Amino acid sequence: MTNLRLGVNIDHVATVRNARGGAYPDPMRAAKMAEAAGADGITAHLREDRRHITDSDIEKLSRELKIPLNFEMAATDEMIAIALKAKPHAACIVPEKREERTTEGGIDAVGQHNRLAPMVRQLGGAKIRVSMFIEPDRAQLDASRALGAPVVELHTGAYAEAGFAGDKKKEAQLLEKVREAAAYGASIGLEVHAGHGLTYDNVKPIAAIPEIRELNIGHFLIGEAIFVGLEASIKRMRQLMDEARA
Repeated sequence: MTNLRLGVNIDHVATVRNARGGAYPDPMRAAKMAEAAGADGITAHLREDRRHITDSDIEKLSRELKIPLNFEMAATDEMIAIALKAKPHAACIVPEKREERTTEGGIDAVGQHNRLAPMVRQLGGAKIRVSMFIEPDRAQLDASRALGAPVVELHTGAYAEAGFAGDKKKEAQLLEKVREAAAYGASIGLEVHAGHGLTYDNVKPIAAIPEIRELNIGHFLIGEAIFVGLEASIKRMRQLMDEARA
């Protein structure tokens, strides 16, 4: 079975920094610690309102990271221009609403095809690997492939929320939906990633899906780091992922 990569999202290190308007904690330091702890890549979302990651963070990460940077971005001309300048390894296109606390669902690759297609072409032309953050749905997978995106990231938020609510039946149904989407996505030539809401308690069933090549996890790891430290939180997640994959 192929190795399962771990991408660590460092957005909420920047959230803590920005709460006081100072220079610490430094997201770059967190990124380097994550790499040392076994992360295969770093994810950072530059939101329109700059509520956590800032432009200077992206510049610094692009310049200094030794592992791949996954730049999460809304489908806007501003973000396309920043991505083309920063040249991250990958760009994950996500939906973004100013009032949401976090990304609440997948982007509509079906309904927004005409708007997204030139953006995907621009990014791909700059040798930036494009990923579409989508719901685990066949129509969205087909649309992502039609757009020319080589990668999809399946939104696992609904699965996670069902587990948090204690609804085991719904959790199992939504897990099966992710499994089916991963298998279908791989069958049509897409590289399949997954993320959102993953914790120590719910990661193993997702990590065990053989077609998934990468998990992107952030909020839980940063929260857990308050209690055990960032290195320990990442190493524990890495261990659980490896156990599930074995």
